[in-house]
Amino acid sequence: MVVQMQGLLSTISVLDIIDIAVVAYFLYRLYLMLKNTRAATLVKGLLVLVLIMVICRWLNLHVISWLLEKSMTVIMVALPVVFQPELRRALEQIGRGKLFHKRSELDEQELEVMLDSVAHATKVMSRDKVGALMVFERATGLVERIETGVPIDGLISSGLIQNIFVKDTPLHDGAVVIRGNRIVAACCLLPLTENRNLSQELGTRHRAAIGMSEQSDAMVLVVSEETGAISIARNGELMRYLTVNDVKEILRRAIFQPHAAMKVSLADRLKGLWGGDKK
Repeated sequence: MVVQMQGLLSTISVLDIIDIAVVAYFLYRLYLMLKNTRAATLVKGLLVLVLIMVICRWLNLHVISWLLEKSMTVIMVALPVVFQPELRRALEQIGRGKLFHKRSELDEQELEVMLDSVAHATKVMSRDKVGALMVFERATGLVERIETGVPIDGLISSGLIQNIFVKDTPLHDGAVVIRGNRIVAACCLLPLTENRNLSQELGTRHRAAIGMSEQSDAMVLVVSEETGAISIARNGELMRYLTVNDVKEILRRAIFQPHAAMKVSLADRLKGLWGGDKK
């Protein structure tokens, strides 16, 4: 076995390593691109079908294997139609030179500045009963929703948020999408929830917030135009009658602490591997 491995390694050249590295990098970028759309769910479904097909072949389940193979043929023909928006977006990004753009995460100080801006704007809009709808992007990308609105790409501030939601202005209707500490787009369209068990007093804003939270892991902040009440939708559930401090704490836990916990865990593991716990 050792001799075979040495023989295999001796056949690998520098060009082979570069070739593998380039392919791996482009596959990684493709993963990031799909991660920002609902196409990621379709890709997971395809991988599950391939896994089932391999298992069926191994177990000699000929009928199921034949059906899955025919189904995969049909799916492969349909893929260009299903992924048409993603393919178009990929070509556009290549043409604009944005394929290699790296998304950044907020550090703790940037997060606090962002939370203070959101909290102050929310407090003012709640007091003045100005309706607002803010979507905070998390792990699941919201590119499809961003494309329905007007691009902003502005550093978030209390004044900018309030100006966007001033009644009868061009951008007040719809939602703003916030990525990190920037408002990516305004006047975005959100999907309405199909839940028929909701209270009749909930209007379109609240139903859109719940619908968005059902289809992604985003946090959606709502300010009621009728009552000024503050709510947050998450995982298809609506937390109502929140205070500004509640909003800051909920958003802080949802946006920053998962990243911080992951980084601390990774650091602890690296210390363990390198004997960092030895005395």
